[in-house]
Amino acid sequence: MEVYGEMHRYIPVLAKWSGFKKIGEKVVEHRARKYGVSKFGWRRFVNGFLDLLSITFVGKFSKRPMHFFGLWGTLFFLLGIGIAIYLIVSKFINTDFPITNRPGFYLALTSIIIGMQLFLAGFIGELISRNASGRNNYLIEEKTGL
Repeated sequence: MEVYGEMHRYIPVLAKWSGFKKIGEKVVEHRARKYGVSKFGWRRFVNGFLDLLSITFVGKFSKRPMHFFGLWGTLFFLLGIGIAIYLIVSKFINTDFPITNRPGFYLALTSIIIGMQLFLAGFIGELISRNASGRNNYLIEEKTGL
């Protein structure tokens, strides 16, 4: 089980995902602070929240990255294509104004490029996750119930 950063807060979740069956709590005695001040503040709160997002993302999409990146990539690509079609149709209606002078052209171009990059990131992530060493064991356990 790999714990890095401030992910010690999520050890029970990581332990469950690693296959540990028996996870419990240990009752401890809390005492008031005698010296110094608390180190908990906004920075630690933000770091903890970002770690929570990381763990949630990895937990949901580590075995199927294309479901996340492919969805967003397709949405951005379709948005860009829709804007481009609108600009082409508007060009036939109003021929005096060049398409490249309109801000929508650059929005469409950027959306298409970001969509393609996200889709390809999902595709590459899918290739990596399929070739991971533990992936085959996971599929065998899932199909056989072992």
